[in-house]
Amino acid sequence: MKAKILKTEADYQAALARVESLMDATPGSAKEEELELWSLLVERYEQEHFPIDLPDPVEAIKFRMEQEGLRQKDLAKVLPGKNRVSEVLHRKRPLSLGMIRSLHKHLHIPAEVLIGTP
Repeated sequence: MKAKILKTEADYQAALARVESLMDATPGSAKEEELELWSLLVERYEQEHFPIDLPDPVEAIKFRMEQEGLRQKDLAKVLPGKNRVSEVLHRKRPLSLGMIRSLHKHLHIPAEVLIGTP
């Protein structure tokens, strides 16, 4: 199969089959380059046809807190005071631009996630 822009479900399925057949490609080989090309084509098709919405900003903060083992009082160093942390996590206060910048800098949560609508 010749590499081309994937436009149909049939194209997509054929591309997935081709990717699978190339998974054991030797690093640095022509097959590995072909695998990379097919993977990019599949990724582009999936982004267009199966978009994933950004997570809710508050849920993203809670998720990162869980990942890092942080508690609300730990976020008081990132946000201005523990009352603010509680208000944000309980959706009583929206994130300000300063809060978004601080959360992005300290917790490495993508800014586009934090800007999203809760």
